[in-house]
Amino acid sequence: MTTELERLRELLDADKAKLGVHIRKMNSPGTPVYQSLENVVPPALILVGSFGATMLVHFYLGAAILAAGCFWWLGRYMPRVKDGVFDRTAAMVLASEKNFDFWWSQGVLSLYAKLPDGTERAATRRQDWRAWVRDLPEGLETLPTGHMMQEQ
Repeated sequence: MTTELERLRELLDADKAKLGVHIRKMNSPGTPVYQSLENVVPPALILVGSFGATMLVHFYLGAAILAAGCFWWLGRYMPRVKDGVFDRTAAMVLASEKNFDFWWSQGVLSLYAKLPDGTERAATRRQDWRAWVRDLPEGLETLPTGHMMQEQ
């Protein structure tokens, strides 16, 4: 007999269920998946470069460096940070039922599945995730590949 967490892992691996992670809560100081180097160093380098260019060359160069740095930070770097936080959180919570239970109770996780009849089921902190997993039928519809739930 498999436990609910083992069945959930199987459903997630088969892309028949999706795990949602509240990225903002998990990418905060104090959580085990937060990495200060990836959150603090890049914007600090952008600011130091911008201030340095403003002081040494001209205000317009500093403003251009700041604008380009912000564009890079928001458009290129933050999606990678978001994916990393999701991957680290998923690995941590799926490692043991104790971890999953704790983070579920904190409202960080959610679950989603689309049933064969087209109905969708979701579970959040208010529901019992074990009962949600037990209630899912065996033949679930496969969700599109690459589809990942990330809550802002």
